[in-house]
Amino acid sequence: MKHVHKNFYRYISMSILGMLGSAGTILADTFFVSDKLGARGLAALNIAICIFGLINGLGLLFGIGGSTYYSISKARGEHTKGNEIFSLSLYSSLGFGGILLLGGLFFSEPIVRFLGAEGSILPMADMYMKTILCFSPFFILRHVYICFIRNDGGPRLAMVSMLVGSIANIVLDYVFMYPLGMGIFGAALATALTPVIGIVICSPYLLQKKNKFHCTKVSGKLREFWKICSFGTAAFINEFSSGIVLLVFNLLILTHAGNIGIAAYGIIANLALVVMAVFTGISQGIQPLLSKAHGEGNEWEVQTIYRHGLRLSAILGLLILLGTYRFAPALVSMFNHEHNLTLQAIAENGLQIYFVSFLFLGYNFMATSRFSATEKPRFAFTLSFFRGFAGIIALAAAFAALWGIDGVWLSIPTVEFLTLLMGICFSKKAAPVEAPHYPIEQMCK
Repeated sequence: MKHVHKNFYRYISMSILGMLGSAGTILADTFFVSDKLGARGLAALNIAICIFGLINGLGLLFGIGGSTYYSISKARGEHTKGNEIFSLSLYSSLGFGGILLLGGLFFSEPIVRFLGAEGSILPMADMYMKTILCFSPFFILRHVYICFIRNDGGPRLAMVSMLVGSIANIVLDYVFMYPLGMGIFGAALATALTPVIGIVICSPYLLQKKNKFHCTKVSGKLREFWKICSFGTAAFINEFSSGIVLLVFNLLILTHAGNIGIAAYGIIANLALVVMAVFTGISQGIQPLLSKAHGEGNEWEVQTIYRHGLRLSAILGLLILLGTYRFAPALVSMFNHEHNLTLQAIAENGLQIYFVSFLFLGYNFMATSRFSATEKPRFAFTLSFFRGFAGIIALAAAFAALWGIDGVWLSIPTVEFLTLLMGICFSKKAAPVEAPHYPIEQMCK
């Protein structure tokens, strides 16, 4: 029992710190862009950062998917298969990253036009989008390296890689946008260099003998490729859906509140990104432990780790909601450098409604992570697809038609609550995962 607790808090703490550092790259861009370029720059940024959902989603598809499969195989003593899984994940990430790079070179302007950029916002959104897409192979590859290193027993290095890159991003944001006056291109370039720095930090580990995964031939391994994708699909949808939600919300909010509404949502979305990084850190932190325990056939340990994750998520969700209601005006003011009263009012109200979702999101992330890590990808996919696509799009459109912009905010906590109910039902069906003396549903009462 003692080693379970020790590993849990070790992996969780380092994963949360790393994810907070990663979220800090976007938050730093938001702060500096809002300060330097005002509401127009903030609106342009909020349109362009939709692409991060796809880029990071692909990184997690092959990172989480590959490393989960790798960890289970290694626990079962299948070391040759582990090398094949790493190689497939690596080559796939480079292939998809190359496609996105070409998209950035030739199609960035049509993409941002489709996302709603127009007028003076268009060139800024186009510049940010083009820069990020051209560096997309590095973003995807960093996710793969970090996930495999974490599953190989190196959570500290994974954390350091993400934190150092994020700190460098903040410093470069300031240097590029203020002394050098590079505008939104400076913000984009600073963010784009973050994964490059992270990869450089990870590289020595990949060359060390204690590293247990290596590149090998992967010809004729299509079945293994699809297995990797099945393990990583839920993580992909969770991340990719953030870009879809951003797009749908931008279009709905533009109808009801114009560019000021989009700027307000930019503030809310980026603050939410930081909070979600905490829950993502918990779910990704427990994944290596869950996969290892499951691979060894230790279902009691699976349930114990999962129960600790649920408890921690519930406590943090409540504290975050209380803090939001107490400090909402100050949080919004940090990004409202023009002191726009309309922007302040919309963002404050939206923040307080939107953040109710964090009472439920922790459970949803934990359930999805457990199902994926214990070879229940169908349940994980269904939960992620509902909360990230079908449920949120349908509810946002319906609620916006009924209650305007308040309905858009309200759709988020509603879909998270419905996802929680679905997760509880799936937990009852996943009988092999359960431990009779630790019923999950008791954590939700």
